[in-house]
Amino acid sequence: MQAYLDAVRDTELTRRVGRVLAISGQSIEAAGPDAAIGEVCELRLDHSASPLLAEVVGMRPGRVILMPYGDTRGVGAGSEIVATGQPPGVRVGDALLGRVIDAFGQPIDGRAPPALPLVRSLYAPPINPLTRPRIDTLLETGVRAIDSLLPLGRGQRVGIFAGSGVGKSTLLGMLARDVRTDVNVIALIGERGREVRDFVEKQLGEEGLRRSVLVVATSDQPALVRTRAAHAATAIAEYFREQGKQVLLMMDSITRFAMARREIGLAAGEPPTARGYTPSVFSEIPALCERCGTTDSGGAITALYTVLVEGDDFNEPVSDIVRATLDGHIMLSRELAHEGHFPAIDVLQSASRLASELTSQDERQVMSAAVDLLATYERNRQMVDMGAYRAGSNPAIDRAMAAMPALRAVLRQSVLESNTRREAMALLAAAVNGGANGSAA
Repeated sequence: MQAYLDAVRDTELTRRVGRVLAISGQSIEAAGPDAAIGEVCELRLDHSASPLLAEVVGMRPGRVILMPYGDTRGVGAGSEIVATGQPPGVRVGDALLGRVIDAFGQPIDGRAPPALPLVRSLYAPPINPLTRPRIDTLLETGVRAIDSLLPLGRGQRVGIFAGSGVGKSTLLGMLARDVRTDVNVIALIGERGREVRDFVEKQLGEEGLRRSVLVVATSDQPALVRTRAAHAATAIAEYFREQGKQVLLMMDSITRFAMARREIGLAAGEPPTARGYTPSVFSEIPALCERCGTTDSGGAITALYTVLVEGDDFNEPVSDIVRATLDGHIMLSRELAHEGHFPAIDVLQSASRLASELTSQDERQVMSAAVDLLATYERNRQMVDMGAYRAGSNPAIDRAMAAMPALRAVLRQSVLESNTRREAMALLAAAVNGGANGSAA
């Protein structure tokens, strides 16, 4: 009898159905179905055996606004829409390690689908802030400029800000390969299709891929797929965190996530605000970022979000909201990149808000001395380059000039080079002390 009861319980006795009324770009306006915001619906197409999935993104009096997960060609007035009752979710499990998947969790690496026992909602409830353990453990990245002057903690959230072509993807590859974590979850949002394989083979490498999960949504896919990929990657990272693992979540880029969210908001009828971004963009970015961090499971998600700065304007709206939300920012300089200085991290414009809690007093003294030397040289660089400065006129400038070759050697690093944090701090201390000794001499 129980088998019959289960069969009746699982049988679809009613259907919530609607009809397409109008299509404008990627926005579909329909009469019905009776569905909630975020619910997934199926568009039944005459020419295709498989339905087109769409998500409810807005409502108007007597109308439902949907956006599809695929191409709208073939959708016409009167096409049937059926509500599935399924909120957006993604299958998770340990078998995801070493795989490249799309926003729906389907493999795109040519291998068989992994066996994933659990389904996790794309939109996890917020964590009680008072249940978050404090961040007090250093995370070694293998990048000297970060480990020595911009130290990160397990569970910290940091933005990497840069214009196009300054070396964001290369830096991400170095971090994914050398960082000391259990799992890497890498979300490539709105990337060029060509760059996905390049990142996997050149930047990440076989060793990095073995402990990583890549979630990919390329630039040619609809806006809803791009935003879904960002939430799917975060949900996967949350699953591994609940297992007590240390997770590094890297998202390239949150700017393209914001652009996709703007497209969805405009389709749903939201008013454009700063640079055309809709109000929901400035609420959804903090909601996405706040899902990372520490929890009482013992695991933590350390998050690195790249910000593609439009026109090298570091004060544009997305940069402002990301910088205000996160626990630090790493600025990549186009000027340093043009000088062949890689990674092109501008230490003076960057900050780690937890540096004072993650380092000892002696380390902070070395870091402060190094920043002082860099700032002194940068303030007087034009005068030195012009030959207007005479050696011996100012002891502080003399110390900075003496230390600069060694400091630059510490902050520069080849792609395949890696150091422990202890080695990075030793090199930084030697560079600082060399500058002081050079001045005294």
